Amino acid sequence: MSQQVEIRANFGEPAAAQEALRKLQALRAFEVNGLFENGLLTATVDEAIVERAIHMIEQIGGSPETGTIG
Repeated sequence: MSQQVEIRANFGEPAAAQEALRKLQALRAFEVNGLFENGLLTATVDEAIVERAIHMIEQIGGSPETGTIG
């Protein structure tokens, strides 16, 4: 069974956080939450896609941090 990873990201603009939300949903994140209007986002993803998700967040201009769940 694969592990879930939580990614927390900080964006300079709310629009960037919204873009990340849409792209993380397309990557099939388990859950995406946050204070998008403040540029904050938290996502739970499968460990198989964590590198792609982090790369995408960085491309949009976010600063990601990760932590393993469970």
